[in-house]
Amino acid sequence: MKDLLEPFLYPHNLLLYGLLVACICYKKKGLWLLFVFYYVMGNTYIANHVRHWYSNTLNFAATVDISGAGKTPAESALYIVLGCGGSATQLPACASARLQRLSVELADVATKQSPAAVLITTRYCQPYLDALAARQFAFVVDCYDAGENTYQEFASLAKRLQKSQPLRFITSDFHGWRVRKLITEYQFNASVGVAQTQTFRAVNCSLNCLFTINLTNLDFYSKLIAEFSSYAIYRFGGARFTGEVSG
Repeated sequence: MKDLLEPFLYPHNLLLYGLLVACICYKKKGLWLLFVFYYVMGNTYIANHVRHWYSNTLNFAATVDISGAGKTPAESALYIVLGCGGSATQLPACASARLQRLSVELADVATKQSPAAVLITTRYCQPYLDALAARQFAFVVDCYDAGENTYQEFASLAKRLQKSQPLRFITSDFHGWRVRKLITEYQFNASVGVAQTQTFRAVNCSLNCLFTINLTNLDFYSKLIAEFSSYAIYRFGGARFTGEVSG
């Protein structure tokens, strides 16, 4: 009973009910619009459906064979870990998550006889290399600074790699959609592996989720909007904003 009733007493939910009372009492269209916006953006039931939709956009069929079975290292997919900031001495949380995702995938394909080929695109390579050195897999690792953003990274990779080369991009879930779009644009023979973050995991929801909101959903929508708007700016603004012209 406590778990059922407690969410109704959270401050952000009291604000929701206060807005509803104000809408009923004052009958102003502006208040109703504010109430609907606040509810839709924060409601967990709705947000979970959006999370499900976004996850499905990332789970597209791979165009490359990443198994490595019966192949030499040169024939297996090259794993590309896209960088996500940090410093010369510290590995950011998003990078740790991506390397963990890489390790999970390599647990199935990497062997001592056929080391996995890994390329990392980041300004500060050493923390990445140190983290990989602690993993119990055979690696052939290259790391270089490919640019300040994802668009510059892809432009750099397009000059460095052959389009027919099998690739496996490793990134975070909130960048997965944009990476997929860029793979299509540059016509890479590639697939995507995403490191799942808490924000994009479905929130446990019972009946009370229909009548309450959750502030974590606002973070989810802000990241989702940032993903779509970033790609829109790239497509329409090109070099003026990202340093690379969209194709």
